[in-house]
Amino acid sequence: MSTQDATADEPTGRGGRPARLVVVAGTGTEVGKTWVSARVLRVLRDAGVTVSSRKPAQSFEPTDRETDAHLLAAATGEDPAQVCPPHRWYEVPMAPPMAAAVLGRPGFTIADLVAEITWDAPPPRLGIVETAGGVRSPLADDGDSVSLIEALVPDLVVVVADAGLGTINSVRLTMEALEGAGLPATLIVHLNRFDERNELHRHNRRWLRERDGFEVVTTIDELAGRLGRPDGLWR
Repeated sequence: MSTQDATADEPTGRGGRPARLVVVAGTGTEVGKTWVSARVLRVLRDAGVTVSSRKPAQSFEPTDRETDAHLLAAATGEDPAQVCPPHRWYEVPMAPPMAAAVLGRPGFTIADLVAEITWDAPPPRLGIVETAGGVRSPLADDGDSVSLIEALVPDLVVVVADAGLGTINSVRLTMEALEGAGLPATLIVHLNRFDERNELHRHNRRWLRERDGFEVVTTIDELAGRLGRPDGLWR
């Protein structure tokens, strides 16, 4: 696993690249990617760090009152339409390219999604791009979250996983897919819903750290501290 923190400043959209670009991915659906992203963004924003979030495409139940874009926008102070372009909102709970096909809307590529990720000028200190589903779930007609991450070349990738039964398998498969892509980014595992009183949770954390050698965090404060300190200086 690479521990290199990239410092590239090549442009990403009209406002340039954030000082630190982070992709939040997951081992699957419903592991809490949006909850984790929103919480850490709010903590850092409250600490004085300029933050921004992007969700390249989202699908949801048509009866949902709030989408992922709404939750992320509430954390950063942006408009949901800035977080995810309205034409990438798909009101069918399927992988985005599948939802687009079911709804009779045009297909799209990873390159299309990358081109639509723009940042206001001046760019934020921290920009988070949140993917959809697991890293091998279809994200476009020609690729998945790994494809998007390869195209974005982020500084860090945060893999959100459940803390309970089955997470070691899910984390290993996810990290294998990311490491196989040869990314320069630092990879961090966040065990969501971690309960220090739960013996299984503690064993899962220990195994992932000691047996597999992954960097593992279990609290929002720990993750926020890893991404950016309150004084605005990066670790």
